[in-house]
Amino acid sequence: MRIQWLPLIIALIVNIACDYYIYAKLAKTFKPRWIKLSHCALSALLLIYVIIAVALPRRSIDNDGLVAIMWMLYSYFTFYVPKYIGIIIYWISKIPALLKKTKSKVPAIIASIVGAFIFISMWWGALVTRYDYEIKEVTLEYDNLPESFDGYRIAQFSDLHLGSYAGDTTYVSRLVDAINGLDCDIIFFTGDLVNRQTDEAEPFIGTLGRLHARHGVYSILGNHDYGDYRSWKSPEEKARNLQYMGEIQAEMGWQLMNNCDTCIRLGSDSITVIGVENWGEPPFSQYGKLSVAYPDLKDGNFKILLSHNPRHWRGEVLPLTNIDLMLAGHTHAMQIELDIFGLRLSPSAWVYPEWGGVYKEGGQILYVNIGIGEVAMPMRIGATPEITLITLKKAPKP
Repeated sequence: MRIQWLPLIIALIVNIACDYYIYAKLAKTFKPRWIKLSHCALSALLLIYVIIAVALPRRSIDNDGLVAIMWMLYSYFTFYVPKYIGIIIYWISKIPALLKKTKSKVPAIIASIVGAFIFISMWWGALVTRYDYEIKEVTLEYDNLPESFDGYRIAQFSDLHLGSYAGDTTYVSRLVDAINGLDCDIIFFTGDLVNRQTDEAEPFIGTLGRLHARHGVYSILGNHDYGDYRSWKSPEEKARNLQYMGEIQAEMGWQLMNNCDTCIRLGSDSITVIGVENWGEPPFSQYGKLSVAYPDLKDGNFKILLSHNPRHWRGEVLPLTNIDLMLAGHTHAMQIELDIFGLRLSPSAWVYPEWGGVYKEGGQILYVNIGIGEVAMPMRIGATPEITLITLKKAPKP
């Protein structure tokens, strides 16, 4: 993979300027030379460290190497993100002193506290929150739900990104036990089993094969499951990788739904489950074909759609169908979420109008699961890994 030298050079210049500014403040505040020398030494080591991390190959490197690069870059950011925000906070808190033309140590203290808090939060998100899954229980009511499905229990999980665990099955085994413990009628996985290539899932076949529900485990593909994020020697090798994805999921006992549907029956009643391949917007490839998966999109059947990308809901589902429930993943809430007195905030909202939780329009509902795993940054700050327990209920008659 070619290094983007201009962005790298700009980033390094900004980092050096940031470090020089902090050095100048330290020189004015502290007399011992070792404090200033320690800062210079750490800055130089971090500079060398990030150059090495960025210079390593991406698309051709094996998964363990990619995980190592991911952690290298993240550890670098845990030093510089607090520095940037600390400087911004310093100047904001310095405004009162500037207006009064006085000197104060308060801005420096505030900036230091904020920087330390961000540093700790980033490492807490990497070492604790990313393994601290949450089971979210949701009840959805429908007028047209068949009587036999009143109380039907669905477990949804999404975006495992197994490559990020470097073959360690411990955490995934805990997730499987938690899902099985819900005693659900059916289990849905809404895409992104791996990061770049199918063989990342090999160590987890036995573990994920333990998932069970009365009506089985159904899955779809996400944008990371097609092998589009690495280089292949030939189109045939890439096609083999995708074929292997289907074989692995079959070995796990999952039913992979590539633009198709199935009927779930209870007594004399039934519901339809539709699964589409990844419905992507640029730069993601467009594989999903909803009209192929289920040609009569406005019939009277109660329908559940599995589609990885929540943008599909407004793109096709709302304007073209009467699909009752769509289940999606993909957003991860950008792995950052804040809950302030019940108000959920995430940078993902800048990209996805529907990024996490329940969304309703008319009689149609979308649920976006914020996923289990991570890509790019091995952390989840507030955006706790999610298992969703959805209970379908027959709406009471007025």
